[in-house]
Amino acid sequence: MRQRRTAKEIEELLENFTTSGLTQIAYSQQVGIALSTLGRYLRRGSGRHQLVRVNVEAAKEPRPGFVLVLNNGRRIECGWNFSEREITLLIRVAEAV
Repeated sequence: MRQRRTAKEIEELLENFTTSGLTQIAYSQQVGIALSTLGRYLRRGSGRHQLVRVNVEAAKEPRPGFVLVLNNGRRIECGWNFSEREITLLIRVAEAV
């Protein structure tokens, strides 16, 4: 029976697996460990947690505009940069199709 792997050995196995690009089955066969053993190591992790720096952006202000739902179920979403004549024409065209 093989002796237990040290935490460092397990960490190296996990590091090598993540960089190998292989599936769990292929990697476990390549290094000669049972698939279930690799799975157990992956579930447990290396025992250390790693923080990742992220950038958080403020939510963007919604642009002023409108949503027009027509009788035929079509939906038009746009800003307020239409003249009354243009929006009337747009509605007629959308309802005609």
